[in-house]
Amino acid sequence: MGKSVIFTQLSGVYAISSNYPGTTVDFSKSTVRKNNTWFELIDAPGTYALSAEAEAEKIAEKLIEEGDIVVNVVDATNLERNLYLTFELLEKKKPMILVLNMWDEAKKRGIEIDREALEEALGVPVIPVVATTGEGIKDLVRALDRAQVPKLVPQDHEKRWEEIGNLLKKVQRFSYREPQWVDFLYRATISPVGGLLIGIGVLIGSFFLIRLIGEGIINYVFDPLFDRFYLPLLEKLDQLLSFSPFLQSLLIGQRIEGVIDFEQSLGVLSTGIYIPIAVVLPYILAFYLILGFLEDIGYLPRLAVLLDGFFHKVGLHGYAIVPTLLGLGCNVPGILGTRVLESEVERFIVATLISVAIPCAAQQALIVGVLGDFGIGPVVLVYSVLFLVWVVTALFLKFVVPGYRPALIIEIPPYRLPYPRAVASKLWMRVREFLKDALPIVLLGVLGINLLYTTNVFSHLAETFSPFLSRWLGLPGEAIFVLFLGFLRKDLAMGLLIPLGLSPKQLIISSVVLAMFFPCVATFVIILRELGWKRLLQSTVIMVSLSLLVGGLLNVVL
Repeated sequence: MGKSVIFTQLSGVYAISSNYPGTTVDFSKSTVRKNNTWFELIDAPGTYALSAEAEAEKIAEKLIEEGDIVVNVVDATNLERNLYLTFELLEKKKPMILVLNMWDEAKKRGIEIDREALEEALGVPVIPVVATTGEGIKDLVRALDRAQVPKLVPQDHEKRWEEIGNLLKKVQRFSYREPQWVDFLYRATISPVGGLLIGIGVLIGSFFLIRLIGEGIINYVFDPLFDRFYLPLLEKLDQLLSFSPFLQSLLIGQRIEGVIDFEQSLGVLSTGIYIPIAVVLPYILAFYLILGFLEDIGYLPRLAVLLDGFFHKVGLHGYAIVPTLLGLGCNVPGILGTRVLESEVERFIVATLISVAIPCAAQQALIVGVLGDFGIGPVVLVYSVLFLVWVVTALFLKFVVPGYRPALIIEIPPYRLPYPRAVASKLWMRVREFLKDALPIVLLGVLGINLLYTTNVFSHLAETFSPFLSRWLGLPGEAIFVLFLGFLRKDLAMGLLIPLGLSPKQLIISSVVLAMFFPCVATFVIILRELGWKRLLQSTVIMVSLSLLVGGLLNVVL
């Protein structure tokens, strides 16, 4: 319905994103000034009804109760369906403004709405708006002083649709319009066959575009900046800390072949800064840029509908594709992306599936690089096993994890050119949220891992479990130690398998187990941040159990 675009038009990019107290549900807030009066704007989670069971929709109702004025944004092209929520809001007897968004699109479709008659019937200001161009936004601001308690207050819930129908007869008319090429595109992108083929193409294109942008930012922006400016600072700081080897190890980390290695040194100021900024952030920028474009152009809801049938069979709904796709770039933003899902159960399941069976882009590159020398067969086998694990794990969790799983109820908007300011605003808020929430957690995680590593805890763990794992997985002891190092960086662990002289069978087993084993430290701490200790422990048990089970089966079968 474009409420977030209207929010952006009113507030600009100066908005903050928050969680409703006691929940993980996001909402944005900002301020707008009219004459000498400041109004606080709150962009509540979208909802189609106030009696919904999903957490986000319950929070939307609470925010409505707490607000002084309700700005009800409805789709002018689908007024009948949107008026149900409007009638529920009328019952709240709060000062309200009705915003008819997509006014231009309604006219193109031959829909005529008598604004004055609708305003008279409801007793509240009715403002036509085109959110993407800003048309009507000034009228909306001027109407804030005219918001009033509605005159029409429905009483009979059983005859709600009858009341809506009677109102529409008075205020809405239709005229015939010749079909246009975009109408054929609408149908093609949601048809079972053509839509699926288009969807696969969009997903593949998005994935490679995200990788292209992310790797481009890493290779041509962050890596040169870190090498040219940040590395000399760390070298000087390392010299200043020479009086305390402990502080050197803690802040700078271990030198690798005599130099500070941003990826392997494990210092809080080296690896702790480099990984979230130079490795994870580029993929977050790339993904959220593409995601914002697909959202605002109107394609993402169609993709969710297309994939809903498949995801529904494994206990999820179509929007699970969003964090899953993001996880293919980097698991950290993939876990953060689970916030688009409506229930805590879904977020837990998808986060676990990402950690178990979705290798990040860096690890994928090395899977292809390491196994590619033996032909395409081993590479295909690894991805096939991971996909099978994803499906089986999803089905298993569907039946053993209780909780509310809402059906996919979603509006299919028309295709429109994206509004650059809205895309930029959403991108900035999401990146700022990552820097605020994820960066401190990753720093603490690297600090903890550094302490465990320097105290040889990892070495002792590897030595303790190596005999059993070597027999069960058919791998040499050196490979077992590498698997434990995967907790620090999975892509680096894949690279360390190369000099071990493993057979194709052992490389396949190592690749699968490494992908399914503990997520990297950054992903691990983000799961803790998003889901809490209880869910993290449950997810960890699932990951470890499945990785060992699948690795052992591959050792027997291959």
